[in-house]
Amino acid sequence: MSYFNFTFRVISAVIFLSSLFQDVLSQEKYWVFFNDKKDCSLDPYTYFDPKAIERRLKFGIPLVSETDLPLNSRYVSEVEKACGKIISSSRWMNAVTVNLSKDNFNALNRMDFVREIQPVAKYKNYSLCDYHEEKLSNGELELLKKQVQRMGASHFEEKDINGRGIRIAVFDGGFPDVDNHSCFEHIRKDGRIISTYDFVKDRENVYSASTHGTMVLSCIAGIHNGQGMGLATGAEFLLARTEQKSEPFSEEENWLAAMEWADKNGADIISSSLGYTHHRYFPGEMDGKSSLVVKAATIAAKKGILVVNAMGNEGSKRWEFLGTPADADSIISVGGINPDTDYHISFSSYGPTADMRPKPNVTAYGRVIAAKKTGVAQVEGTSFSTPLVAGFAACIMQLNPDMDNMQIFRLIEQSGHLYPYYDYAHGYGIPQAGFFFKDSIIKQVTVNFEQSGDSILVKIPENIDLESDSLSHMLFYHIENETGVLDKYAVVQVDEHNVLTFLVNPALKNKTLRVHFRGTTIEHKFISE
Repeated sequence: MSYFNFTFRVISAVIFLSSLFQDVLSQEKYWVFFNDKKDCSLDPYTYFDPKAIERRLKFGIPLVSETDLPLNSRYVSEVEKACGKIISSSRWMNAVTVNLSKDNFNALNRMDFVREIQPVAKYKNYSLCDYHEEKLSNGELELLKKQVQRMGASHFEEKDINGRGIRIAVFDGGFPDVDNHSCFEHIRKDGRIISTYDFVKDRENVYSASTHGTMVLSCIAGIHNGQGMGLATGAEFLLARTEQKSEPFSEEENWLAAMEWADKNGADIISSSLGYTHHRYFPGEMDGKSSLVVKAATIAAKKGILVVNAMGNEGSKRWEFLGTPADADSIISVGGINPDTDYHISFSSYGPTADMRPKPNVTAYGRVIAAKKTGVAQVEGTSFSTPLVAGFAACIMQLNPDMDNMQIFRLIEQSGHLYPYYDYAHGYGIPQAGFFFKDSIIKQVTVNFEQSGDSILVKIPENIDLESDSLSHMLFYHIENETGVLDKYAVVQVDEHNVLTFLVNPALKNKTLRVHFRGTTIEHKFISE
């Protein structure tokens, strides 16, 4: 072989490999959405867990809807031929994900069964927390009791209500040591971890990676030294790893896949302490319909599943507002309360949604005691408010077995300690077990409005002892405009004069002032002349 020939071949090979390498680098992951599910069928009795069938039959939900049907195998095959390996698929979205180059993209666009092609968005999740030393101080031991007692745990305990028979799916970044941690011994002993799946590594073992999921699960059902850490200590569980801690971004396709898996495996409740904000979306897109995860959450609700999702930890950051899928109208979005003050904890994300729907729905403690790999620790985040509410929801489902997910949803809102008052930091407040028991008497006080010239006075009874309980002198109020949107809301401290004054001015005409104090909500309408 001549030197020239050899050199030419080497250069050609280098050019070819370089071109191939550049083509790989230029590829990105995309969702490919199909037009229909023509000629697709499904036997629900072989596909679904019996508990999923039971949920559908009990609440009049079709055993098979179009979203349940598998993808058209011909469409999938054609995409594979054109683009290579399918990375993931979604029945609910009628879509697959693939890596596409520019040429592949154009080829797919010409296929008549392809409805749309979208890039797979990458997000940073907000499931962040800090924890202290393993050994708890006396104050932290008290917090361990308060995180469930603030929701009325004793009422459930007296009636032997602990979420028994309710199946909860938990989505998170991993569940290390749940298979041997003492806080979950009662669950393991009864065989109540029904199924597990790691959607990051495509395997069943979830007992590794981020300890965040271990902490979250303990706030639903953990028991530490005989003390319940959550309210649903008797529930069943589906554990899904959807997030990857080792990388700064996580993809929504795992969350979508976990939703379908949870439905198939008979989940009654989905508890998700995950969400997505400014790495893909603008605040205006937190509208309950823009993201794929919010669409999936809405589909789950239509299938009879109660979805409970964290508002997010952006309250003291530039973003400030809730993340998706907490913007869905048919799921319970949970904010955080400061255990020391009993009102909004600084990091908890605010509502409303972009289309001005009230969020959060309810709140719970945003600083709690949770399990870590060994022992327990103090942690904070709406990641932990959420499982507290999910455990509460399981107890209400057990108590009301004939109610569907949306009836339970509304009851949980109505049980909030502020209801019917709400605002964009507290929602309807902290759910209260006592609401569901007739023998529970909620103490209320008489609060009145008085007109004094150009002022409206909020009068609190003078015989109330404001010193006996440092949390009892906080008064909540909001001003709602004619469209139902809050122009203002605040929490104020009632002083020794027991009077709060609002000056009447033209800007308040036709608006409504609502005030909540110690279980009583009153309202005043500013009428235009």
